[in-house]
Amino acid sequence: MEHKLHLLESFQAQDAQGKRYKVKGYEHLMREDLFVSAEELWEPTGQAEYRLDTGEPLDMLKDGTLRLRGSDVVLTRQ
Repeated sequence: MEHKLHLLESFQAQDAQGKRYKVKGYEHLMREDLFVSAEELWEPTGQAEYRLDTGEPLDMLKDGTLRLRGSDVVLTRQ
């Protein structure tokens, strides 16, 4: 099955030193192999991901903050 990302939201976030970042939230979509109409059908998978505007992946923490993957940088939504 084919897979693509659909932009859901974008927002500003800030680290502990006050540096601001633009964050984008995406949902994962999978293409349905049903040919009900001439249009392609894409269905949400229930998975989401967040990335910096520059493409680096972020992990959502239980408290709602975001951590830059592979680092100690934690971002808070503004």
